[in-house]
Amino acid sequence: MKGLYCKPGDQGDVKFVSQETNVPTNIGDHQVKVQVKSCALSPVDFKLYEDLKLEKEHVPVGREIAGVVLQVGPKVAFFQPDDEVVGILPLEAEQSGLCSVVVTDEYNLVLKPEKVSWFEAAAVIKDGLRAYTALHTLARMAAGQTVLVLDGAGPFGVLAIQLAHYHGVKVLATALSPEDQKFLEELRPSVARVIRVWDSKEDLVDSCLEETGGLGVDIIIDSGVKLFDEEPEAQRHCPHKHDLLTLLSVGGHWVTTEQHLQLDPPDSHILFLKAASLSFLNDEVWTTSRAKQGRYLHILKDVMDKLCTGTFRPQLEDPVPLYEATVSMEMVQSKQTRKRIAVKL
Repeated sequence: MKGLYCKPGDQGDVKFVSQETNVPTNIGDHQVKVQVKSCALSPVDFKLYEDLKLEKEHVPVGREIAGVVLQVGPKVAFFQPDDEVVGILPLEAEQSGLCSVVVTDEYNLVLKPEKVSWFEAAAVIKDGLRAYTALHTLARMAAGQTVLVLDGAGPFGVLAIQLAHYHGVKVLATALSPEDQKFLEELRPSVARVIRVWDSKEDLVDSCLEETGGLGVDIIIDSGVKLFDEEPEAQRHCPHKHDLLTLLSVGGHWVTTEQHLQLDPPDSHILFLKAASLSFLNDEVWTTSRAKQGRYLHILKDVMDKLCTGTFRPQLEDPVPLYEATVSMEMVQSKQTRKRIAVKL
C-alpha cells in the first residue's frame, strides 16, 4: 500500500514522494481501522513540526480523511464496523491520509451524515474547524456584532462568513480580485459590504468605519498581515497591522493567522485604550493538546451537521484521482489554487 509523503529540499523547495506503507496488523484498544474514501489536501507546515519536536525524514501528506470503519479496538465506544466517519489525523500520525487504509484513535473521528458526500466531508472538516475556532472559541461572537473577514472568497473565509451569518452577525468581507468580488456579491445571505482591496481607490479603514458609523468592527479575522511597508508581492493585498488596529471597535477581538505578528508598545497601547484583544488562530492545538477533547469532537460533529443542512456551502475543486495527488499537492503547497482540493480514493 502506497502513501504520499514529503520532505523539505535543500533549496527551500518541497519534494513529494510516494512510498510503501504497512498497515499495523494489531490495533490498540481505542484505535479504529478506516478504509479511506476521500482525503483533502492542505499545505504542510514544516516549521510547526520542528517547533513541536515532531521532525521526521518524511512527513505524511493528507490528514483530513473520510471513510468507512473496517475494524475497531476492544475498548472503542464511539464506532463499529461499517460506520461512515470523517476526521483529522494528528500531526504525529505515521500514515498518510492518501493510504487506502489508515489506523487512528477513535478520538480523532466523528460520524459522517449519510447525506454528505465523502468528498465534501473531507474537504470541509478542517476549514470548518478553523471557522469555529476563530469565531466561537477565540472571538466569542454574538448576534448583532459586526465581523470583518479578510479574503472572504478563500475556502476558510467562505465558511467563516456562512457561520457568522447563521448566528446573526453582520459581515464585511474583502475581495482580492474582481472574480472574488463577483462571487462574494452573489453569496446568500448577502455580505453587508464587499471591500475591493485590489482597487487602490477603495480604502479598507474608511469603508469599515463608514459601514459601522465610525464605531469600528467587533471582530477581525485576517488572512495575513503586512508587518512592514516593504513586503513581498505575495502580501500586496494584506492590510497593514496599523489599519486593523484603527478599524477595531472598543472591546473588539482581532483573530490573526500571522504567527510572526509583532506589536510595538504604541500598538499595544491602542489595544489597551480600546480594551480590545488579540488572539492567534492555530487550529492544530486541538490535536496537539487533549485538554478540550470533548469540545473538539463537538465542533467536528457540528461542522458536519451544518454541511448536511446546507448552512455550509463550500467552494471546492472537482475531486481529483489518486494518480494526480502529487501534482495537486505541489499546487496546494505553493498556494497556486484558491479552492480546497480533495482526492478520491
